[in-house]
Amino acid sequence: VQLQASGGGSVQAGESLTLTCKGSEFSFDQRAIGWFRQRPGEAREIISCISTSHRTTDDLDSVKGRFSLSRDSIKSAVYLQMNNLKPEDTAVYFCLAMRGSYCLNPDYRSWGRGTLVTVSS
Repeated sequence: VQLQASGGGSVQAGESLTLTCKGSEFSFDQRAIGWFRQRPGEAREIISCISTSHRTTDDLDSVKGRFSLSRDSIKSAVYLQMNNLKPEDTAVYFCLAMRGSYCLNPDYRSWGRGTLVTVSS
């Protein structure tokens, strides 16, 4: 399954954005989905993951309480809600499918084009 992240843009610190991840194959709704980001000059890091039963993980301390995941099975989409954005959240954001329903075993073939979020102070 090839994923596509969208919804990025340029915002001011303190503002919010919602990113959307969609897949192009029918199995999207049968997969857990993770959100990652890559800040300039840094390695890609995981933010969070949501299972098919809507359970989420909290993998990145710096965004706890500000970022949250949700999914809509009817629309075959996973959302990353980002509130109170900070300049250090500036990054390219990606989504990635897991091989099954749980937040385990990433399917690295599903990396798609990310979406750029720029936060200015």
